[in-house]
Amino acid sequence: MSSILKTLNISAADFGRVLLLYGGTSAERAVSLKGGKAVHSALLDAGIDCFHLDPADGLAAIIAAEFDRVLILLHGRGGEDGSIQGLLQLMGKPYTGSDVLTSALAMNKLRTKQLWLSQGLPTPAYVVLGADTDWSEAMAQLGGEAMVKPVHEGSSIGMRRVHSANELEAAWKHAATYDSVVIAEQYIRGREYTMAVLHDQALPIIGLSTGEAFYDYAAKYELSSTRYGLPCDLGKREPEVAALALQANQVVGARGWSRVDLMIDQHDTVWLLEVNTVPGMTDHSLVPMAAAAIGLDFQSLVVLVLAETLAGNTGESINSHLTHLLDSWRAQNIG
Repeated sequence: MSSILKTLNISAADFGRVLLLYGGTSAERAVSLKGGKAVHSALLDAGIDCFHLDPADGLAAIIAAEFDRVLILLHGRGGEDGSIQGLLQLMGKPYTGSDVLTSALAMNKLRTKQLWLSQGLPTPAYVVLGADTDWSEAMAQLGGEAMVKPVHEGSSIGMRRVHSANELEAAWKHAATYDSVVIAEQYIRGREYTMAVLHDQALPIIGLSTGEAFYDYAAKYELSSTRYGLPCDLGKREPEVAALALQANQVVGARGWSRVDLMIDQHDTVWLLEVNTVPGMTDHSLVPMAAAAIGLDFQSLVVLVLAETLAGNTGESINSHLTHLLDSWRAQNIG
């Protein structure tokens, strides 16, 4: 039996037959395929009865299949936006991660920012772009430097950093090939961080450093030059920043597991960027990295993500185990 199953006092049989969903039709399909294969292997190695379906092949197979619960490892539209969650909810099947509303909300960068601002949480100023945008005025409003983002894409797909009105218009046209809704966001000059959340507990914050213009797709998944600070450079300030990221996560309504991306500028102000409700699980991914730092290997992390779908007292066992690991890590690394 897997050691994490022993720790949680559950067996592989308790999960029944598990459907693992990965692949999908979004621009993040390649990331999902890579992480999904690793998760599939981890589940099988733990002795859990697991099979895989790809929604790109159609939903009929999912509807017709026999399974007890679902681990969702779909990124982007059609998998992380509430669509597949809604189907599973109608089928009465427990699934990992956030519910329909939160998935749809967190996938929409504009709505997430609006919700955070309504709660007084710090997130960069923005402008919604369109064909009638006054490009010079928009750049002035954002301080002369901005990040252009498709509202519904992840993994930095379609994003560009711009410094002029002409660049802004060109970046909008590029982003609009991915999404009908595009925003320009005030560029924050500072340090990038990310924080994984597992069962409502903050894992160690990771600092990100790359030679690219920003932490883009290549830096996330392809380049070996990206540097990760773990422990990061926040020192005794980490609990304060973690509390803010947890609040941002809770305001959106994320559950199970997620990842909050943020920046800290040269004035030490924290800026919230987005919440990822189905984080990546590739060999470059950040949630497995944070989990490993506190002593959770990849298989244990996968089992903990799936275990949220079990009823009973499993949640208490998970939280107790995570608290023990996190307390030990903080004592050694933060003091």
